[in-house]
Amino acid sequence: MKKIINILVVSIIIFTVGVFYFSLNNNSIYDTKGLEGEKIENIKLERFDENGFIENKDLKNNNYILVNFWASWCAPCRLEHPYLLKLKNEKNLKLIGVNFKDKKNNAKNFLNNYGNPYHELAKDEYGKNSINFGVYGIPESILFDNHYVIIKKVIGPISKKDYDDIKNILKK
Repeated sequence: MKKIINILVVSIIIFTVGVFYFSLNNNSIYDTKGLEGEKIENIKLERFDENGFIENKDLKNNNYILVNFWASWCAPCRLEHPYLLKLKNEKNLKLIGVNFKDKKNNAKNFLNNYGNPYHELAKDEYGKNSINFGVYGIPESILFDNHYVIIKKVIGPISKKDYDDIKNILKK
């Protein structure tokens, strides 16, 4: 009986150490950059100021679409805003802004004060639609082509390098 108890105790210790070892060696950072190359199947974003949705059929005439998740309360969103304003002038790019967990009046004031870079504006009041895009914080931007394949995902504010990368992609 004593031998069985010893074997049981040793087995439990080995099991516990094994669980800790494998858990600590797993990558626990949630990173959605791995979505690049994946296809977005169903786009359905609630329009900001009017009834209805922005869907795949509304985007099919564009070579590239950049979906930017932002909010008026987001300080890094202000940093990337000048780059978005510059990107609005690109002929083969459609910019969609998704206002994330924000008050409508605050979002309107933000766009009035800093300029509206978006061709289309959507809202995600409760943060549920952002999950479909793999967004877990803002700002985040997703560039995809007219086949809805994700080409680039920017986690955090669009930087000068990201802006240059997007411009180079658009030239192709």
